[in-house]
Amino acid sequence: MASWYGPGFHGHKTSAGAYYDQEDLTAASIDFPLGSRVMVTNLDNGRSVEVTITDRGPFMKGRKIDLSHKAARVIGMLDPGTARVRISLISKPAGTREVGAPLRYVVQAGSF
Repeated sequence: MASWYGPGFHGHKTSAGAYYDQEDLTAASIDFPLGSRVMVTNLDNGRSVEVTITDRGPFMKGRKIDLSHKAARVIGMLDPGTARVRISLISKPAGTREVGAPLRYVVQAGSF
């Protein structure tokens, strides 16, 4: 499931450090590394859009991606607000974890 976000976040900083512009072709996801390019296809109408992951989210159970206002308009999901989608990875930044790989944490302890 995909949803979209726009007016309330427009002009605020994203997790990637850029300012969110709801009319850019961007998205938020926790499943893909920041900077990844993905193709999102609306399964109800077959329309697709290529977006860059610039933020983290969505934080609603069952949703995998939040599209920008423009991206949601391109695939025809503005009015319903959500859509069943297929997300295909196009590219990811070099040196980032593999998509689907568990997050790895390192703990360092010291006595000074």
